[in-house]
Amino acid sequence: MHKLYISFIIYFLLIFQISIAQQPVKPNSVEIYNQIQKLNFLGSVLYIAAHPDDENTRLISFLSNNTKAQTAYLSITRGDGGQNLIGPELREQLGLIRTQELIEARKIDGGMQFFTRANDFGYSKNPEETLQIWNKEQALSDVVWIIRNFQPDIIINRFDHRSPGTTHGHHTASAMLSFEAFDKVDDPTVFSKQLETVKTWQPKRLYFNTSWWFFGSKEKFEAADKTNLINLKIGTFYSTLGKSNQEIAALSRSRHQSQGFGSTGTRGDEDEYLELLKGTISNDKTNLFEGIDTTWNRVNGGKAIGDILSNVEKNFDFKNPAASIPELVKAYSLIENIEDKHWKKIKSEEIKKIIAACTGLYIEATTDNQEATPGRTIKVKLEAINRSTIPMKLKRILAFPVYNSDDEQKNTDLKFNIPYSKNITLEIPNDLEYTNPYWLNQKGTNGMYRIDKQEIIGVPDVLRNVKVGFWIEINSVEIPFEQKVVYKFNDDVKGEVYQPLDIVPAVTSSLTEKVYIFNSDKSKTITIKVKAGKDNIKGNVKLELPANWSVSPLEIPFATSKKGEEVLVNFSVTPSKEASEINIKSIVTVDGEIFDKEKIDINYPHIYKQMVLKPAEAKGIRLKIKTKNEKIAYIMGAGDEVPKTLTQMGYDVSILKAEDISIENLEPFDVVITGIRAYNVVNALAIKQNILMDFVKNGKTMIVQYNTLDDLVTKEIAPFPLKISRDRVTEEDAEVRFLAPNHPVLNYPNKITVDDFKGWKQEQGLYYPSEWDSNFTPILSANDKGEKPKNGALLIAKYGKGNYIYTGLSFFRELPEGVPGAFRLLANIIAIGK
Repeated sequence: MHKLYISFIIYFLLIFQISIAQQPVKPNSVEIYNQIQKLNFLGSVLYIAAHPDDENTRLISFLSNNTKAQTAYLSITRGDGGQNLIGPELREQLGLIRTQELIEARKIDGGMQFFTRANDFGYSKNPEETLQIWNKEQALSDVVWIIRNFQPDIIINRFDHRSPGTTHGHHTASAMLSFEAFDKVDDPTVFSKQLETVKTWQPKRLYFNTSWWFFGSKEKFEAADKTNLINLKIGTFYSTLGKSNQEIAALSRSRHQSQGFGSTGTRGDEDEYLELLKGTISNDKTNLFEGIDTTWNRVNGGKAIGDILSNVEKNFDFKNPAASIPELVKAYSLIENIEDKHWKKIKSEEIKKIIAACTGLYIEATTDNQEATPGRTIKVKLEAINRSTIPMKLKRILAFPVYNSDDEQKNTDLKFNIPYSKNITLEIPNDLEYTNPYWLNQKGTNGMYRIDKQEIIGVPDVLRNVKVGFWIEINSVEIPFEQKVVYKFNDDVKGEVYQPLDIVPAVTSSLTEKVYIFNSDKSKTITIKVKAGKDNIKGNVKLELPANWSVSPLEIPFATSKKGEEVLVNFSVTPSKEASEINIKSIVTVDGEIFDKEKIDINYPHIYKQMVLKPAEAKGIRLKIKTKNEKIAYIMGAGDEVPKTLTQMGYDVSILKAEDISIENLEPFDVVITGIRAYNVVNALAIKQNILMDFVKNGKTMIVQYNTLDDLVTKEIAPFPLKISRDRVTEEDAEVRFLAPNHPVLNYPNKITVDDFKGWKQEQGLYYPSEWDSNFTPILSANDKGEKPKNGALLIAKYGKGNYIYTGLSFFRELPEGVPGAFRLLANIIAIGK
């Protein structure tokens, strides 16, 4: 029973995208009517691209809200390899943020969301490299699996599979996977093990969503022959919503806040073009679904349902939606009896939502704690209210973990506008999995996450299994409604707030730094933060190190009395004599049970709070490095963790707000460093540039890390002409050549060799300048395979008495990863004034 229940929930999540801990949906009459229209449309579209933000929200909104089709976006990756404009999170944590941003976007434009196991490993210049790192067979398997599950009539590719090398390799690879999958999803010999759960499926058409961008210019596109293109007029104005389709799409796209993709909506006519790649030709160039039956007649037994629902739509009373309930309940009963399992699941859930909305039925299950530990109990408040005159009975309540209705709760009348509430206790099983993004539970490869359960591949969100089912009888028909248990509280500013319920370990720990630099034989203090997940914990903490490193003491006892309480314990660690890199692990033991996880909370106002559990460890590096005693002012840009690693290197680092830049405030510092994309996102730099240039002219050093060429707050970011480009070296192991081998930056205080560029992560650098004034000295040269040398990675210019340095090297990735050569090179750059 338990396994069947879980399997149903997993499939339910995959198909219907119930939002975790979302604010309760309370649709008005217009929204209910739109849902009824969608209930009467049995057609689906799958849009496929590579990353969060690649999707065409105008088209997704149009197909969902105008055409009324089931519309989903398959993002091959979760966007893990990009940059973050709102905080320091990168890699998997950034992928989690972008996952949530996509989920929020779909709530606005009406679509659904899917992913594959592919990891966004960073920029790729060609699809061959992409598919090799992704593991093409696994990525293709996932695309086939999602198509077989979702059963789209139409597939639309965002990118052109025929143009490798003209855009991001991930982009072209996403289209190539879709193009190949179209012919394989209906072949039972292809990924046949999937057919234990799903059936083969054959979409009718595959399109490429072309536009002027793919032609090189608007002029070229306007002159192109479009007779073979589908032309959709997507500038619909939804008068009942008061918004144009483009305005809804802009709100959706603006959810991508970590990428700075806030968008202003437009109004009026607008065209989208689709080129047929495979499948049946549509003679009507304005009708995507021509020749496809999108009525209830497409399923056996559907005609009777269609007749009922057509009348519901025709006779809908906006002032009294509950008047539709008798017919809706009849239709629900018929839907439950159809043989087509795919449409049965989809339409059953749709009509249940409509029935609840028409009656004003409100149900929820809330707790007053955001976190719970296995083996403990939580108090859950159940609420149900019928805000219509339609008779209802609450027949029973079931919950997971196990809870069954008592006799008092069975056959309870839900009378008009009379709240029903009950407090129950749920025991969290000892073996219930901790809350964590399921795709991070096991170690994957550079290109693919590891997910062993086939049935959950594609599910976008974190799986949470504490839930309550309410069985409610309406017009003699028993209808189950399910709610996840969520944390609900009142905020003095925001009012009613909902967050997910997280299942957490009894205790977690973390090292206060992620990288510890040992540049001598001296010991360092390493601090461990221990956090209690429940009341009254006693235990011991120890550090796990290699035998040639030593730690004192070997173990430290701790005790906490309250859930959420934190304690700090300090260890003295002595490195080995030889240069080495190690993992320093924190191990907590409580009553013989070992806890070795760190809990990371990600909390931004535009997404729901997220939690990540990962090994409680940090990197220790015994590094042969020399540093001077420079005082550094760091001006944050889009967000990075470089200042923390500079402090680990022994520098005196102060975060300086751009608004506070003045001659007096800069006086104590030897070096100013701007964070990544500072000249893209910090407007105050435009009016402080003269002060910074005078700082350099008077004998100090300024180091500017990479910026993109778009939307610079000032074009004069350097004392001499400098043109930023899109040049980058994506192959982190690309050969590095020294253009100025005798330059001090390669020789003092550390001798830099090609070995210092071994072990770099994700990419060497990005957005290198392509042109620069003769006052600049280029230091390094490298290139990806088959490309011309890129010489703009590190440029140094003497200006007055000081030095101005521009670098596109990815220090923001390398330093938090503990790449030794990056530390040594940066130490030399900082010491250039010496």
